[in-house]
Amino acid sequence: MEPTAQLDTTVPKLGDLVRGVRPDQLDNPTPCAKFQVRDLLGHFVGGLTSTVSALRAGTPVDVAPRPDLLGDDPGAAFTAVADDFNTAIRRPDAMDQTLKLPFGEIPAPVFLRFLAFDFMVHSWDLATATGQRYAPPDELVAAADAFARQAVTPEMRDGDTFAAEVEPRTGATSLERLVAFAGRRP
Repeated sequence: MEPTAQLDTTVPKLGDLVRGVRPDQLDNPTPCAKFQVRDLLGHFVGGLTSTVSALRAGTPVDVAPRPDLLGDDPGAAFTAVADDFNTAIRRPDAMDQTLKLPFGEIPAPVFLRFLAFDFMVHSWDLATATGQRYAPPDELVAAADAFARQAVTPEMRDGDTFAAEVEPRTGATSLERLVAFAGRRP
């Protein structure tokens, strides 16, 4: 599955979750130990903003949480940057670019696959932290899972980027197996 096709489903589903967050949930903890809901929303908006800038101007990608970009309406902030992101990944030269990240330079399609995986796991985090339902299509989960199992190295399991893989329960869904691989306890 092409990364743009993955993101065509992942980003709108994430947007639905973001718009479903109530103001009283912003300080809720998430299954991602380093993020509260507000930080997670800032990670989404900041990451997309930085990726758009990287694709348009060649600036380095910074996926650090940017809760300052949320304003009074995180859903509106996400929608605006998601629209920009959708346009940026469809530019004729977008997939030919090499993006600068904190750990090195990688081709845009590889980074976008990572982003689809990251957003899928964090969508589960957000849904769990805010009591929302998240059920992406199995083929989308399979594509993210296949990428993650090739891309996530033992060195990345530092407890900051990813925690140690967790054994999923018997009968776990494909999404639960993916989030367990990312170090969550579904």
